[in-house]
Amino acid sequence: MVSPADVLANYFGVAQIAKSAPRFNIAPTQDVLAIRAAKGEGREPVNLRWGLVPSWAKDLQIGSKMINARCETLSEKPAFRDAYKRRRCLIAANGFYEWVTDGKQKQPYLFRMDDFSPFAMAGLWERWQGPDKVVESCTIITTQANELLSQYHDRMPVILPPSQWNHWFNVDTPARELQSIMVPRSADEMMCYPVSKDVNKAGYDRPECIAPIERQARLF
Repeated sequence: MVSPADVLANYFGVAQIAKSAPRFNIAPTQDVLAIRAAKGEGREPVNLRWGLVPSWAKDLQIGSKMINARCETLSEKPAFRDAYKRRRCLIAANGFYEWVTDGKQKQPYLFRMDDFSPFAMAGLWERWQGPDKVVESCTIITTQANELLSQYHDRMPVILPPSQWNHWFNVDTPARELQSIMVPRSADEMMCYPVSKDVNKAGYDRPECIAPIERQARLF
């Protein structure tokens, strides 16, 4: 997430988002900026651990396997179905990475909006009570890839436009209506390019992560 805090606050319709250093490479189990329904009314920004930990989990380790959730099976999976009913959120981003395998090599690609503007990925959040702390975590919901993504991967995050946020937060929105909005974002609004393989390092978080590199060999 590289957009300034004031830009994000205006985009998500919240009073304030705490200023923080830009993030160029966020790995599972690290914190992400999310927006959820506030108690009473309105929305609130929160930092959530990426990798959903169900309330019934014995420990945090399960979260590393719960970074994504398929939209088609949210009502069926024990780890997600309760959060799907009551704890839906939006996860802020300026882009996301996917990897293309070419032999033994994995080339990361950055996918973003044409203008690099922020966007909202549909997500679920949970609260887990451990022996000595409470952890709030989240997962990113995926759907079928659009025409751009399908050249590289068969899935993509559900990217919700502002016009659909109220439906997403409303716990009374029928499941059928929720499923109808979890569709691929138009490929016409997006672009992608290869980036440095340093993105593969969880601790590497620099502006170079999002800079395009010249493709040395065509993968397709």
